[in-house]
Amino acid sequence: MNMTRSNIQPQSISGFPEWLPEEKIIEQKMIDIIRAAYEKFGFSPIETAAVEKVDILRAKGGNDKEIYCLSRLAGAEEGEDGKELALHFDLTVPLARYVAQNYSNLPFPFRRYQIQKVWRGERPQSGRFREFYQCDIDIIGDGELSLLSDAEIPSIIYSIFKQMDIGPFVININNRKIIQGYLNFLGIPDSDVANVLRTIDKIEKVGVDKVVSELVNSLGFSEEKVKPLIDLISLDTSSTPDVINELRQMKVNDKFSEGVDELAKVLKYMGDLGVPDDYYKINISIARGLDYYTGTVYETILKNHPGIGSVCSGGRFDNLAGYFTDKKLPGVGISIGLTRLFSKLIKAEVIKAGPSTSAPVLVTVMDPSCMNLYFKVATLLRDGGINTEVFLENKKIGIQLKFANRKGFALAVIAGSNEVESGNVQLKNLKTGEQYTVSVSELVPKVSEILSSLKKQGLWV
Repeated sequence: MNMTRSNIQPQSISGFPEWLPEEKIIEQKMIDIIRAAYEKFGFSPIETAAVEKVDILRAKGGNDKEIYCLSRLAGAEEGEDGKELALHFDLTVPLARYVAQNYSNLPFPFRRYQIQKVWRGERPQSGRFREFYQCDIDIIGDGELSLLSDAEIPSIIYSIFKQMDIGPFVININNRKIIQGYLNFLGIPDSDVANVLRTIDKIEKVGVDKVVSELVNSLGFSEEKVKPLIDLISLDTSSTPDVINELRQMKVNDKFSEGVDELAKVLKYMGDLGVPDDYYKINISIARGLDYYTGTVYETILKNHPGIGSVCSGGRFDNLAGYFTDKKLPGVGISIGLTRLFSKLIKAEVIKAGPSTSAPVLVTVMDPSCMNLYFKVATLLRDGGINTEVFLENKKIGIQLKFANRKGFALAVIAGSNEVESGNVQLKNLKTGEQYTVSVSELVPKVSEILSSLKKQGLWV
């Protein structure tokens, strides 16, 4: 009996992004920029396992609904159940476990960067994924950590987004002690502070009215307490010195004053580190909803695309690894949700997909008997630092050039038997249509010259 096999309909899983080559090339370039900036400031790479014990992930308040647990391995023997293991949902919890576990082997302050995928059981929607890249840095101290570290972080943010060239941006900066001190001053108990901070942190997304409504109707605070709080977080922060002076004149309590002093010092050091005034501003409403932030906090916004939300956020925490060790390990750090940022930038057309090749040059094959020359030319270009592909299929030159244009090559090397005998090749500029006769010995400098010109014209990246 004849059995007809039906094909399985190919379909990716919602929330697990897959990019076309031309998109992946751009994402990879963004990763390269981030990695280079992190290393420029002396951060060392680490990589932690994608899988952690479930109780480790829950230690820092991991939401069970967001944790992807591992089921029993296919073909596993009895007792090899994976139900106590899960995929990490961020890089902070694994870092805490890693630092506690390797404390005696690490130099402090410990400066690490980590660029890895994480998995989170969120409802997939625009800019929200279940699998995504995070690019984190943290500076961890042993017992104490200078505020200079808090100031260095914005200079790294500035370096990254300036180089990405994705438009003007602003680093919003605050110190949570200011709001916490003010909440204590208003008589709001410590047990409610975390909920209030999470609510305040929504103000940029939902607006003042909805925040006031939630504070009054959901959290049960009187309007007499809510109004001065809203007045504080709505301060005009267009002039940094003025807002610091205004905050210092407010005699609230020691925690409030400590937060203002720390913020002032961080801002001064940021200037010393070369962060221009128009790339940062005080924003008292920035609280960061996560409970473990205790001092300086940051959120970076693209001025021309505020709807994208924060593209880089983080802050200071008193004790990174308190769940795993008795040692006090304060730190400060940031995270760039790269996949979310990339998808939003593509959708907003801030960045556009380019060629689907990372090689600017295609060596075509007119005469298969001359393959030794084509390979020699490709090797010469590659040794000269120019990425090069050789067309290896037996196709007409017209088909090869159509392939070159579709894939987005900048240049094509064309040579038949006559060129081989003369030691020359034809070099075709696929962006302008120009064509040159170039000796093989001069090919590398000529290609470099043309590529440099194309980059200046915005015709090659």
